Amino acid sequence: MTNEKIKLPEAFCQRMQGLLGLKAEEFFSSYESGREYGLRYNPLKFTSQREFEQKLRKELGYRLSPVPWCAQGYYYREEEQPGKHPWHEAGAYYIQEPSAMSAVELLEVLPGDTVCDLCAAPGGKTTQIAGKMQGQGMLVSNEFYAGRAKILAQNVERLGIANTVVLNESTEHLAQVFPEFFDKILVDAPCSGEGMFRKEPQAVDEWSLDNVALCARRQQEILGHAAEMLKPGGVIVYSTCTFAPEENEQNIGYFLQEHPEFSLETAAAGEQYFSHGLPGLECSSEDAICNHANLQNIRTKELTKTYRLWPHKLRGEGHFLARLRKDGMEEEAQASMGKIAGKCREKRRSAKDKEAVRIEAAAAAYYKFQEETLRIDLPERLCGRYVLFAEELYMLPEAMKDLSGLKVVRAGLHLGACKKNRFEPSHALALYLHQKEAKRCVDLADYSEAWKYLHGETVSCDTAQKGWTLVCVDGLSLGWGKAHNGVVKNHYPKGLRICY
Repeated sequence: MTNEKIKLPEAFCQRMQGLLGLKAEEFFSSYESGREYGLRYNPLKFTSQREFEQKLRKELGYRLSPVPWCAQGYYYREEEQPGKHPWHEAGAYYIQEPSAMSAVELLEVLPGDTVCDLCAAPGGKTTQIAGKMQGQGMLVSNEFYAGRAKILAQNVERLGIANTVVLNESTEHLAQVFPEFFDKILVDAPCSGEGMFRKEPQAVDEWSLDNVALCARRQQEILGHAAEMLKPGGVIVYSTCTFAPEENEQNIGYFLQEHPEFSLETAAAGEQYFSHGLPGLECSSEDAICNHANLQNIRTKELTKTYRLWPHKLRGEGHFLARLRKDGMEEEAQASMGKIAGKCREKRRSAKDKEAVRIEAAAAAYYKFQEETLRIDLPERLCGRYVLFAEELYMLPEAMKDLSGLKVVRAGLHLGACKKNRFEPSHALALYLHQKEAKRCVDLADYSEAWKYLHGETVSCDTAQKGWTLVCVDGLSLGWGKAHNGVVKNHYPKGLRICY
């Protein structure tokens, strides 16, 4: 993409000239070079990252180079088109702009954490968080817009994630439902998208100073709600893909004024690879930046702990990052939440009503399917609780609060549907499973056969096979089929089938 094809808004250029001073020309010249392409390995699908790399190079022939700030991230060449390969449908990787991988690295998620991705669609950062959690703990992934929440849920499903609840809620409502509930919260805030001008030129046409101001106000509200949801001692990472100080340093400055219990922290990944905020803008002086961004009389010195990713200084697009720590003791908050969870469990145990009877019947149908089809005891592994929406059975993470009053798109792992004492497994369950965990499997090493399956056609199998069969490609699960007389009837969801 060249600068001739991207006509940058005049007001944007004037502001960036004021911020960057003598370095502005270097910044503007970055629009004359092509964008970078990245993908991120999914650790839930492989025994090791080395196995992933070896298989990817051997089977697909891709020439990958590492993204330095994300251990699971790789650059790839545009012509390789990994989004048009069966491995993509199997959830082996997530295609993600390299700079967008940075925010989750600063969040420093660990297995067992209780995490919220507050503005999560389409799911790149949610799936990155889930990979770091390794199936332990709970992730609440929220998106305000219903259509985008559906896409988010599809990506969670494709990458085989079990411990994630997808919601379609306002942040205001979530703050009421989850006070001081989460260990870590990611706020990848909706922004004016200036950092994506090179990647998504249509963002230039949608840009205006009025929209920058509107985004800044909305971001302040979202950050305030996130603060209410965070446990004492917890961490918020705030990120945008814009250069506007109003949406970045200024918003963090105002947040620190309103929330003195928070302070900014640096992180290893940021210190090594990214530029700092304020002085890192390379303007002639800190005072000039403060005047330009209306940052007078707020904690400007502390704002040097924020980070900026500049497209002229690294292989990626423009981003802003801030890591915020809430004062207090995590242990006290966790003990308090343990008492609340205990009360919730007691309440559930006492609620032996018609719904409980329905759930017991659905669970029995699932166990029959599991005994016939799987080599693992899934409920024992997941340690969750069953929930039933009409005839659809889910395994909800135990740490999740009662779902009443919430707009739920995905309640943990969707196990399947119970239809007249017959259990039909879900596509999500197939993508969660590994090949060795199913008693019957067909592995389509021939990619033309894999595409036929993804298109909705039948595939061949051993004549001895009968019943639900996991269909795989190179050992990666793709979906279900039902085997009989040497043929596997296709159960790949019609809405996901691919024309080729």
